[in-house]
This record gives sequence, structure tokens and C-alpha cells, in this order.
Amino acid sequence: MSLAIIYSRARYALAAPLVTVEVHLSNGLPAFQLVGLPETSVKEAKDRVRSALINSGFNFPDKRITVNLAPADLPKEGGRFDLAIALGIIVASAQLPENCTANYEFCGELALSGEIRPVLGEIPLAIACRDAGRAAVLPMANAQQACLIPDAQIHGAEHLLQVHSFLLAQQPLPAIPPLPPPPLKTQADMADVKGQSQAKRVLEIAAAGEHNLLMFGPAGTGKSMLAQRLASILPPLTEQEALATAALYSIAGQPRDQQSWLQRPYRAPHHTASAVALVGGGSVPRPGEISLAHHGVLFLDELTEFPRKVLDVLREPLETAHIHVSRAARQAEFPAQFQLVSALNPSPTGHHEDGRSSHEQVLRYLNRLSGPFLERIELQIEVPLLPAGTLSSQHAEESSEQVRQRVIAARNIQLTRQGKANARLQGCELMQHCRLSDVDSQFLEETLQRLKLSARSFHKLLKVARTIADLQQSPQISRPHLLEAISYRALERLIQYLKQ
Repeated sequence: MSLAIIYSRARYALAAPLVTVEVHLSNGLPAFQLVGLPETSVKEAKDRVRSALINSGFNFPDKRITVNLAPADLPKEGGRFDLAIALGIIVASAQLPENCTANYEFCGELALSGEIRPVLGEIPLAIACRDAGRAAVLPMANAQQACLIPDAQIHGAEHLLQVHSFLLAQQPLPAIPPLPPPPLKTQADMADVKGQSQAKRVLEIAAAGEHNLLMFGPAGTGKSMLAQRLASILPPLTEQEALATAALYSIAGQPRDQQSWLQRPYRAPHHTASAVALVGGGSVPRPGEISLAHHGVLFLDELTEFPRKVLDVLREPLETAHIHVSRAARQAEFPAQFQLVSALNPSPTGHHEDGRSSHEQVLRYLNRLSGPFLERIELQIEVPLLPAGTLSSQHAEESSEQVRQRVIAARNIQLTRQGKANARLQGCELMQHCRLSDVDSQFLEETLQRLKLSARSFHKLLKVARTIADLQQSPQISRPHLLEAISYRALERLIQYLKQ
């Protein structure tokens, strides 16, 4: 047979669109033509494939070879089609039966020796193959990760000859070894934090309702320590959330291990990170830190050291939970449902009341954060210096597991009532699940006017009050819940005080 059809998958954001590799052999001067909108790395496949076939002992046909990667309007990049192209040539030249590849999809880059090298994006590819009802033949390193996908049929290969023997039913492909155990890590625990009862309370509220959190205070009060322990009190990922997170890490080339499969991601980029590093981008769009923190925590330490324009690019994804990256030749949309936790010192000298900075200097320092950005952070608290004797106290602090059980109970109430965390309520959902009495509603509006807060802040306060009520297993929001929620707008109140 002079025509062969092999199935493979491209990489396009979080999707893995099907690519049909058509190989045709015809008479004429020997040539190797590759069509179907291939980029440079794909065009180079003809040299890799030729050497791999010859060095593996196959007959490279002395004919005119045309390889079409369909659909033609889908950009193709990387060496992921090498294995499919090589098998197409082998089938078209009658070195393999023509129907032996119909139930499989192939993806992998070939070395000149015929070895199969790993590619990016094995998780979206495995999910797409499972949904299409076909098995995936992948490089062994990719197959180890892809085996984490439930109900997916995954085969791993290390060399082109192994795939050839497998398709001829001469011998099975080697067994996929389990992922190596990750290095042991010391689990951060809330019990390590001495004192700071209010900060711990706010951390629990943030975890229960998936609210954004900002902590400010002098250096050394435990802000970063608290933020690092937020992930330890969050509910585990659901299977669907785990798949979405693993897919993002897969296309970013940062595979997740079995131990972290159900753990919520925690990302802490340095304050020198650019806007593209945070939201994603590149000529071939790749996810940024906000997408790698999907269903997890994005911690920004020394918040005022980030350029203002970098922080302002977070405003849209904080509201919409996704980011659309648009470039001249490519567009991609990545999920970004992250929980923002940030920390900063309240002045250039570390404390706004130490006498070393004037009100004008402190205000100029805090004005590095725009008002619209601050409005999107529901919980803003001051983390003060610890009283004398706190660090040497033998008082046992609550562990992360104890706090986590309360968080899970409150989150389950929210999922049963509305199917999502309180922070994700929008529009009519907010009015339905966060109802106030007429007296409390009037009280809240008057408070907003006194504090000069916007309608967005009104909705944020309602969501926080709803979470506080859920932690107390209260079906209705009452005045104490509102008062506590209002008390957690400390930075905005500080800025207003400095302006007076």
C-alpha cells in the first residue's frame, strides 16, 4: 500500500486536537515533502525520521514521499509527530500491515538512533485519546505521567523497534514503571506559628471561602510563614480539578507526581517576575504563574516591590478566573481560578508608626497598589509584632489538620448549597445565597458610604460574611458576621487615615 494514515495529536493551549498524518509514496525523483502548516521544528522531522529508520534497520523507500499533517490550518510545532511520520512511512512501504495502527495514536520525538524522546502535553493528549476511544503510544517518560489518567489506555515505548514489534504482535511493549517517589518534604503546619490568632482566623476564612487575602505588618511577624501554610488547610482537589491542574503542568513541562496529585498547587514567584511570567504568553502561548496556581494558591511576597503594571494585569483573571493570551499568530485561553495571598510591609521602613517615615512617604509607598486591585482582595489584615513571651510559650497551637476539618465542613456546606465556593458567587447567585435583613442591608450600605467603598466591595463583604456564617454553620448572615467581615478591610482604612 502506498498510502498510510496514522493518528497523532497537536498541542494547542490545554487542548490536544487530532492530527491525521497521511503518508503517500509515489514514483519520481526521491524527495521528502512535508505539508500541513509545519513550523521549523516539524520540517526538520524528515531528517530525524530518515536517520532513525535507517539506523533501526528499516528500508527507507527510494521514492517521492509526501507527508500531510491534517488539518492544514492548525499550526504544528515540536518533534511530537516524528513517531507517527516514521510509522506512516513504514506502513506505506509495506513493512507493516496497513490496519495495525487504526486503534492507536502515536506521539514522540525520534532520536537519530531510533530512540523515542518525551514531548510536552501528555496529560491533555491522554485525556483526548481516552475520549476518542483509542490507545496512546507515548515515550516512556510521558507514559508514566499519562497513566495517572483514569480509564486511559496508555502504552510506553523507548525505541521505534519496540513499537514495530508490538504492532506486529511479536512482543508486548515494556511495562510502564511507576513514577519514582518524590523527595521527602517537611510538611508546613499551622502548629508552627506562635500567636497571631487573628491572622490564623482570617487564614481559615480565606481557605473556607476561597477568598483572596492580603497581610501587612512589620518584618518578621510571620506573614510569609502563614501564607506558606494556607495550602495545608485547603480541601484536597477533586479528581476533575486534579486533571485540570495536571494538564496545565504537563504543557508547561512541570509534571506532577502521585503524592502531589490531589494537593492544591502553591506558587510563589519572585517580585522581579514580569507580566508575561505571571499571566502567560510567548510566541507559542504557555501558561503563566496564575494558571499554574489554578485551583491553588498564588503567593506574592513583598507585594509593593512588584511593578504596578504587573499587578494590574491580575485584575481581570481575579474576576473571570481565566486568561486569554492573544498573539499575532496564536491565541490561547488558560484557566486561572487561583486564590491570591499577598504580604507587604506597611511603609518603606517596615512600620507606618515608627516615626521614620512621614504620612506622605507611607502613602506614596502604598499607592504602588492601585485602588481597583485592592478592591479585589476581600480580606486585608494587619499582622502585628508578637507580644513578649509568645515565642517562648509552651502553649500548643492548633494543627493544620484540625483547622482543615473545619474548612472542609464549611466548604461542603457551600458545595451542597450552590455548587461552588462563596468567592465564586456572581449576580443572582449572590442575592439568593447572601440575603440580609432590611436592617442589616441598610447598615451595610451606610458603612460602605462611610468607608467610601465601591459596589464591588459590597459584594466582597457579602461573600466573606457568608463564609463566616458557614464556618459557624449558620443558615443566615447576621450582624456579627457582617461586622467581622467589615473589620477585615484594614489596609483600605489605613490609606484613608493617611489621606486625612
